[in-house]
Amino acid sequence: MEEARPHTARLSFADRLRGRLAPLWQRRRFRWAAIALGGMFTAILLFWLIFARGLPDAATLLEYEPPLPTIVRDINGQPVHSYARERRVQLQYSDYPPLLIRAYLAAEDKTFFDHHGVDIPGFFGAVFDYASKIGSGQRAKGGSTITQQVAKNLLIGDEYSPTRKVKEMILAYRMENVLTKQQILELYLNQIFLGRNAYGVQAAARAYFGKDVADLKLQEMAYLAILPKGPANYRPESPTGHERALDRRNWALGEMYKNGWISQAQLTEAQAQPLGTVAQHGSSFDARAGGYYMEEVRRRLIDLFGEKAEDGPNSVYAGGLWVRSPYDPKLQEGVATALRNGLLRFDAGKGWSGPVGKIDLARGWKRELAASYIGIDYAGWRVAAVIDRSSSGAEIGFSDGTTATLPASAAQMPYRRAGGPAFNSMKPGDLIVVARNGSSWALRNVPEVSGGMLAEQVHSGRVLAMQGGFDNRLSSYNRATQAMRQPGSTIKPFVYAAALDNGMTPASIIVDGPLCVYQGAGLGQKCFRNFSGGSAGPQTMRWGVEQSRNLMTVRAASQTGMDRVVRTIKAMGIGDYQPYLSFALGAGETTVERMVNAYAMLANHGRQLSPKVMDYVQDRRGKVIWPLRWRACDGCNMANWDGKPMPRFGFEGRQVMNPMTAYQVVHITEGVIQRGTATVLADLKRPLFGKTGTTNGPTNVWFVGGSPDIVAGVYIGYDQPRSLGGWAQGGRVAAPIWKAAMAPVLETMPKTPFVAPAGIRMVTIDRRSGKRVYGVWPTDDPKPAVIWEAFKPESEPRRSIRKEEVAAQEQAAQRREARAQTRQRTDSDFLQEQGGIY
Repeated sequence: MEEARPHTARLSFADRLRGRLAPLWQRRRFRWAAIALGGMFTAILLFWLIFARGLPDAATLLEYEPPLPTIVRDINGQPVHSYARERRVQLQYSDYPPLLIRAYLAAEDKTFFDHHGVDIPGFFGAVFDYASKIGSGQRAKGGSTITQQVAKNLLIGDEYSPTRKVKEMILAYRMENVLTKQQILELYLNQIFLGRNAYGVQAAARAYFGKDVADLKLQEMAYLAILPKGPANYRPESPTGHERALDRRNWALGEMYKNGWISQAQLTEAQAQPLGTVAQHGSSFDARAGGYYMEEVRRRLIDLFGEKAEDGPNSVYAGGLWVRSPYDPKLQEGVATALRNGLLRFDAGKGWSGPVGKIDLARGWKRELAASYIGIDYAGWRVAAVIDRSSSGAEIGFSDGTTATLPASAAQMPYRRAGGPAFNSMKPGDLIVVARNGSSWALRNVPEVSGGMLAEQVHSGRVLAMQGGFDNRLSSYNRATQAMRQPGSTIKPFVYAAALDNGMTPASIIVDGPLCVYQGAGLGQKCFRNFSGGSAGPQTMRWGVEQSRNLMTVRAASQTGMDRVVRTIKAMGIGDYQPYLSFALGAGETTVERMVNAYAMLANHGRQLSPKVMDYVQDRRGKVIWPLRWRACDGCNMANWDGKPMPRFGFEGRQVMNPMTAYQVVHITEGVIQRGTATVLADLKRPLFGKTGTTNGPTNVWFVGGSPDIVAGVYIGYDQPRSLGGWAQGGRVAAPIWKAAMAPVLETMPKTPFVAPAGIRMVTIDRRSGKRVYGVWPTDDPKPAVIWEAFKPESEPRRSIRKEEVAAQEQAAQRREARAQTRQRTDSDFLQEQGGIY
């Protein structure tokens, strides 16, 4: 007995198990049961490997957010634009009318609230239908429940295969364990594609009926409920689709009746109604609104948050952002119209500039024209494709598919590049611009010259309006923010600001005479002189700014030091230039946006501003996500005062220029409007400051300026810089455009004077000599002998002039001006044209 125990202990577990199972295995029932259990386990393993492994987690749908468009609101809080690739409006389950939900259940899944994700009878019917259609090329019935459709659309895709159907069923079962029926329906009704680029039922209600879901009638609900099976089959625009839609809609109404969800009377009345759909249209927002402004907002949003859903949860085309912008529709319309009219005036009489684009007619002109995305929004003008041309006229086609005839007689303006009538140069495939001419059409010309304009609030930096060319659908290049141009004489106020910061005053005498500067061994000596060869001699700084005297500017920059000048220009955000004298005359490059912002900082007493096309950005739930340190103004919208201190906004930017210097520059440049190079604005009869500019060539003409509350700037020039013609000047071309855009806005604003900062001393001086005057007061004459001048403490003139000397000097000055006007070209004319002598 003692010797047997070690032998028994040495038997392995497998041997003992085999010994016990061997008798059982001899029994047939046990053997078949084991084989069946093993087969079932193997089947489950294979099923998991083939179908269930790697499926997404249904719980992710608890946090799923459908792609939503970004909406931009204007300065008044009204939605004006959207960035969307899918038209969708997200609603909660409670927002959908119960009858609308029942319409979808009747058409798609009448047992939705009874099954657990899969309709077994429907599934086997779909399997039989699939087997019967194998090899026929026909697509079998879906047999999918609403839960399965959500799984397909959101988790696994629309692959047509039995494998996908099984995966869909597994996910549907899992979803029913995670989500409530109401949550599943909410996902479905917000996600489903229903045609006309409408995703979700609310978007479809607007696309097909111009209504919200709460306003839909029974027959309209039934029509929307049939669309998930295939919106293209029920297009109301085609006769076949319209007939199919009526039949299928009435079937859905019948199913609602069978389920007891509507009465016989409701059924009869609804089935007797027409479809009632509205014509297909684009977004509910005016795509033309904003133009360049809205494109600039889009660019900046993409830089901040990305473009697509893959770029993050707050992307422009999927994040559902709400953007509050300072965009002013009324001012934008005025800016756009003024710039366009100015471009047309300048370009008038120069002939046809050529087609605005070309398409390949072999690919179909309708499709190619639509794909070009070239359009125009001006005075009823339209872009048309030249389809064919004969000696008497050309057949043209429009984006809506219609055609017309352009008579040869209506296209006789000369072609500026080749000579001869424009009609002779047209070729099939050219995209041209035409307008109604009675019952026919006539050729129109898009100006070859271009430009940009921008308006900004002084105290906040908010950009109210922006126009970057003739039409953003012809060219998306924004000349207000992207075009780098030479500013010419508009840079001079900042040159003189540096001089004022370094010992000069508005009454300082600067010699208007030849100036030679040694530029080093390589460049030698550079001499500047006036075009006429003469000079005005010693003059006040103010006179030099008002008359835009280049030689005085160069001398002031030289005396101040160009290193100080370029530091001032950089501090104002205009550009980072080298300390060369030519930059004091506008040889550097900058943008309209930068120049306008710099002038706004002058009017803001030298405090830094950043141009803003967005006030703040909210995510889809309303949380402000930009700017990062944004804070709500608590108490700003109270109905009544609560007795506590009023909420006040603090200053945002740092001080980048002495406030007294900034005011002195503004005060001096008010004289540019009153008696200088921009007197075209004087009849507005309100406090304005600004400066004209014209660069070498002249290639660019400018005007930048404004009131204490709003500053705007405009430039005109060719995209590939070339001469605009010797007569072009900032005061003649740019300032009138500024006036046309801003005059209507300024009329609605109070005539607020520019307020001097603390420390400024207002002193009466002789305008010509800069000497202090006692006992004489300035008059309303635009060219008074005595004016108020702004000085920093202890910098006002010490020497004075007698009253009788003032009158004598003024008479002498008038005689000099009279003699100057007899010349064919004055120094002022030349210096306006030569914004940079370099």
